[in-house]
Amino acid sequence: MSTPPDPFTEALKRGKARREEYRGLSYLRLTDDFRGSPKGGVAWKDVLVPGYPHIGRIFRLEQGLAQQFRRPFWVEEKVDGFNVRLFRSGGAMVALSRGGYVCPFATDRAPDFVDPAIFEAHPVLVLCAELAGPDNPYTQGGPSFVPEDVALFVFDMMRLGRPGFLGAEERQGLCERFGLPTPRLFGRFEVRDWRRVLGIVEALDADGREGIVLKEDAPEGHRTKYVTAWSGVYDIAVRAEDTVELPGDFFTGRILRMVLYLDEVGREVDAGLERELGRAFLDGLVRSVERFKRDAHVYHLFRCRFRERDNAVAFMAHLRGILGHTHLVQRRLEAERGYWVLEFEKEVPKLTGLLHQLFRGASIVD
Repeated sequence: MSTPPDPFTEALKRGKARREEYRGLSYLRLTDDFRGSPKGGVAWKDVLVPGYPHIGRIFRLEQGLAQQFRRPFWVEEKVDGFNVRLFRSGGAMVALSRGGYVCPFATDRAPDFVDPAIFEAHPVLVLCAELAGPDNPYTQGGPSFVPEDVALFVFDMMRLGRPGFLGAEERQGLCERFGLPTPRLFGRFEVRDWRRVLGIVEALDADGREGIVLKEDAPEGHRTKYVTAWSGVYDIAVRAEDTVELPGDFFTGRILRMVLYLDEVGREVDAGLERELGRAFLDGLVRSVERFKRDAHVYHLFRCRFRERDNAVAFMAHLRGILGHTHLVQRRLEAERGYWVLEFEKEVPKLTGLLHQLFRGASIVD
């Protein structure tokens, strides 16, 4: 690699970037935000693939919109999955994770969702997308409108070597022209339209959806998100088994935003919601104890499909490099209906260790 683009030379010296390798190709990855460049930015063959910036969330829609936006903004549905950036390299599509790693899974599956003609017509384009569905290898659960496997939703576009996003109308035009799947777009609004926006969120909540992302109508425009009460219960339900792995504010923050949302829409906390929230916490921990008693450890079971077997093998090697060999167990990798189906266990190490102590009769001061 010759001289990398800014700010990678300085980031390497400061310990804010690392060299990684994918199929013999060395690249640089920002491990932290650095000099205005978001974590996850990559120097790929001496070209910058910009990182995707952090997006904050607001807890009160009326006040949040007034504080966050001075211009009109677009409202689109928030899809619950994992963030990837797709670009073309040497005639093939490459997918980067939010942290800047090449993701063998998303790279493998990208041709199922994206027509490569878009990169032939626009070779410096970067697609920012969410991969969501129950058969993904990173997160538990998925949106109800993706009942199996995974689906991809393009929500932003950037260009190689140039931080910043394409304008909303240009992005929408490209998505329509090349048949790219996108999240639902609800339209363009102003701050004074907050009640209309809240009505959109209430409809999403009633439908068991995640929430919205609000994007200022400008290429460098501000972004923020606002989510439904349903999403708080759902997040807790799918992560309750990770109670001792996650910081406490993961759970308390979701309960707080749920209460503030209910207050803003004028809805009282009823017995049904109380039961759902209690069940969300308890069911996950009950599953954890049952798995520990049966298998002597707590784990999440993942299933995902690959077009190429080699990519499934590369993905497991990628996870082991991040998580370590002791917390990952491959159950099977078999051909099935035109794909290679990979199933693996990801251990929940802290809860496993705690339950080992508790089932031996250890005492804990709390």
